[in-house]
Amino acid sequence: MKNTVATILKQKQSGEKITMLTAYDYTTARIIDECGINSILVGDSLGMTMLGYDTTLPVTMEDMIHHTKAVTRGAKNAFVVADMPFMSYQTSTYDAVVNAGRLIKEGGASAVKLEGGAEVCEQIRAIVDSSIPVVAHLGLTPQSVNAFGGFKVQGKTLVRAKQIIEDALKIQEAGACAVVLECVPAELAKIITEKLDITATIGIGAGNGCDGQVLVYQDMLGLTTGHTPKFAKMFADAGETFRNGINAYIEETKNGNFPAPEHTFSIDDDIIAEIREDLK
Repeated sequence: MKNTVATILKQKQSGEKITMLTAYDYTTARIIDECGINSILVGDSLGMTMLGYDTTLPVTMEDMIHHTKAVTRGAKNAFVVADMPFMSYQTSTYDAVVNAGRLIKEGGASAVKLEGGAEVCEQIRAIVDSSIPVVAHLGLTPQSVNAFGGFKVQGKTLVRAKQIIEDALKIQEAGACAVVLECVPAELAKIITEKLDITATIGIGAGNGCDGQVLVYQDMLGLTTGHTPKFAKMFADAGETFRNGINAYIEETKNGNFPAPEHTFSIDDDIIAEIREDLK
C-alpha cells in the first residue's frame, strides 16, 4: 500500500508505529521499500555517509536533488521525505518555497524536511500553503552543530525542555505533518508525542514513546566506520559480510580461481583454430 501523509497520520491515531530509514541511492531504496518500510528519508546525512564530509553543512540543493531522484526511482510505496540542506530555507520564505518545490518537482519527493522550531514556522506555513507536506526536526539539529558546540543531547534542562515543547506545538500549528525528535530525553519525547494530535513524532535517540523511529541505514547495518551513536542499534553486520565478500573476490582473482568456467562464455573450437592459424 502506498504510504502518504494520510496513512502516516492514521498510524499515529491508531497507535501503529511508523517505520523510517534513510536511503541515498536507487538500489538501497528499492530493497528498503520492498521490505515494507513506511517512509524513507533522503537525509542531508548523505554529506557524511555518502560524500565523506565531517558535517551536513556542505551539502547542496544539487546534491539533495540528485540523490532524491535516485531514491524515488527505487521506492514505489514508501513516503519519501527529502531534507532541505543548510541555507536552502533559512535565507527567506521565498527561497524555502522555491527549494522545497524543486525537491518535489525535480527530486520526486513526497515531502520535505527542515530543521528548527519557532524560527522556521513562517517557512513551514508557506511551504504547506504551496501544497507541499513538511516534516520538522527538533532537538539535536545537525545543521546547527556549530551553534550547539557539537553533537549534544538537547532538552535536558527545564528551560530547554520547555522550549522544545513550545517549538513542537508551534510547528504543528504551522502545518507540519510530522517532526523528527533527535537526541532528546525519552520522557520529554513522550510528553511531546502525547501533546501533538495531528503531527506524528519520529524519534532518533528519543526513546520508544514516539509515534515512530528513524535510523541511518549504515548505522543499523554495521556499515559505519568510527564512532557510532549510542542510539544506533546494529540489526545486522552487513559491513562484515561486505568485507568477507570483497576479500574472497581479491583472493580468488589473484589465485586464478575466478572467473571459473561457469562464469565465462564459449566459442566454437574451429573458429579459434582458424583465428590462431590466421595469426601465424
